[in-house]
Amino acid sequence: ARSFADIGDIVRGRDLYLGYDYKEKDRRENLEKNLKEIFGKIHEDVTSGRNVELQERYKDDPEFFKLREDWWTANRHTVWEALTCDDRLRGYSYFHATCIDGKNQSEAKDNCRCKKEDGKNDTDQVPTYFDYVPQFLRWFEEWA
Repeated sequence: ARSFADIGDIVRGRDLYLGYDYKEKDRRENLEKNLKEIFGKIHEDVTSGRNVELQERYKDDPEFFKLREDWWTANRHTVWEALTCDDRLRGYSYFHATCIDGKNQSEAKDNCRCKKEDGKNDTDQVPTYFDYVPQFLRWFEEWA
């Protein structure tokens, strides 16, 4: 869950970790440059055309923070699936009781995922909201 949350911070441009040496700092700067380029292309695609609402939403956001936040919100479940798709995780459960079926909480038992909200056996729910906890608080919990 912490890696998932860290990926969310990086995608949204909120990562506080700057690197411990020049080599790592260069990697971080290169990653951020690449993300800005990618989100610049998405921004261009999303705001071209006649969608005035999106043009207005993203107009004064040169670092694409709003777009990056929206992208993460729309795609976080897919990122979680990518992190947990390995068959070696088939019988594993997430370490907290986080799945809610309307009656009670249970552990995410199939590839660390919760069942769909409609009750079907397919799994699509991300069992954590660590990605919305500020990074410094996650660090505090981890290292305290």
